[in-house]
Amino acid sequence: MASSGHRLGQIIGDWYEEYFALPLLTKIANGLNLFVDSRFKKRSCRGDKILWADIDGNTVDYDFVMELAGTDSEFGTPVAFFETFWRRGARHSKDKARDDSGKLLPMKDTYPTARVLGIVSAGNFTTPARELVRSRGVELFYVPKEHIVKSWKKHGIEIDYPDKAQELTKQKLVEQAEQKIKDYPSIFSEVALTLCEFIGKSQLFAFEKLVASKLGATPQEYKITAHHSSNPFSFTTHQAVDDFLCKDIVCSKFSNIRYSYEVVFGDGDTYLGQSFTIEELKQRHLELKRLIMHMEELIK
Repeated sequence: MASSGHRLGQIIGDWYEEYFALPLLTKIANGLNLFVDSRFKKRSCRGDKILWADIDGNTVDYDFVMELAGTDSEFGTPVAFFETFWRRGARHSKDKARDDSGKLLPMKDTYPTARVLGIVSAGNFTTPARELVRSRGVELFYVPKEHIVKSWKKHGIEIDYPDKAQELTKQKLVEQAEQKIKDYPSIFSEVALTLCEFIGKSQLFAFEKLVASKLGATPQEYKITAHHSSNPFSFTTHQAVDDFLCKDIVCSKFSNIRYSYEVVFGDGDTYLGQSFTIEELKQRHLELKRLIMHMEELIK
């Protein structure tokens, strides 16, 4: 059985994801005419997990994905990936920062449209951990632990306890919280509204503008490089190699062509995709062009 501390952490973490992070990202997405996929959507085109494959074929589960032209029944083009979490204690903060940012980064190498990688965090997340996240180019929305604790306490629920608290103490807190939630089902929404008041409209608006500006950054340069390759030429003697090297090699008879696709954006960000077939290159460019045209249309 899970400890009482773990149970309480799950309650707060699930609440934070559904009643704070989801509305925050949904508001941003609605303003940009995008779709937000999450485990709360129950989309018919996928199961409970929000799975996306990276360029190496690894499938990863994300908390939130903003999509262009996504619907409840169809996949769209991914433009932003987000992870979210609640941490009561500061232990292993850097490990969490490394794990979550490392989980997000492959999407930027996979999709030129993945313009935003973000973490919506709350709790005791140390300064070095936050700096590590930002140094990797991942946007961080951070809510201090004090705001979370005060928001719940204002509605009559105590969620914090000393690190050395006995199991019985933590069990009592969990039981009180669960009873209050059972008696007042709307308390999740009410606590979330209180949290927004503590955070302040300016900070919420700043994050909305940050996401919009990242998605709207215009490409300043495109670079396409063709790479020729061939099947190996096999020889059994050094003389045969000498003979081959003395000949004029007609590369077009042997080579396959792969392409790299580099885009430099106005905000200083870059995308570099490599080893594309011509069809894969066309698809990546088309996806990026759709995002650019979509964002340009919004500001007309």
